[in-house]
Amino acid sequence: MRLLGVIGLLLIIAIIGAAAFFFGGYYSVAANAPLPGFVDAAIMQVRVASIRQHATQSPPSGLSLSDVAVIQDGARAFASRGCSYCHGGPGVNWAKFSEGLDPGPPDLKEVAPNLDPRELFWVIRNGIGMTGMPSFAAAGTPDDEIWKIVAFVKQLPIVTDEQFKMWTAAGQKP
Repeated sequence: MRLLGVIGLLLIIAIIGAAAFFFGGYYSVAANAPLPGFVDAAIMQVRVASIRQHATQSPPSGLSLSDVAVIQDGARAFASRGCSYCHGGPGVNWAKFSEGLDPGPPDLKEVAPNLDPRELFWVIRNGIGMTGMPSFAAAGTPDDEIWKIVAFVKQLPIVTDEQFKMWTAAGQKP
């Protein structure tokens, strides 16, 4: 019984110490300060689990994510909504400021094949807190346009520079 009391007391002291450390401002929230490995791993696990749990929507009936016209509309929306500033695109470099984001924006050519369309939709629609990824729904982007962006992102690994340039040329509707 005495051992449980000591463990309880140590736990209380640890909680008070952690609270003083974090709420006292001793923990740096600077974007250029690396996170401790265990914090980074925990945040990654929470993000992946949260996206999987909440990503339940499917594309509306009648919208095929493999339709070339839908993919081209998605490319135009991707470019006009500023996605390429952080994620780049075929023949488009990331904006310099995106190098200062922590965590850095993923290379969508690498991650898109591993994500389900519903997961991409959820992330684009809702954003991811504390990452710089905004909620496009909160910015006024309609769901059907978000699904078109998803269609483009799923094809991104095989889209050529020339295709992207042609699809996003000035004068094309977003």
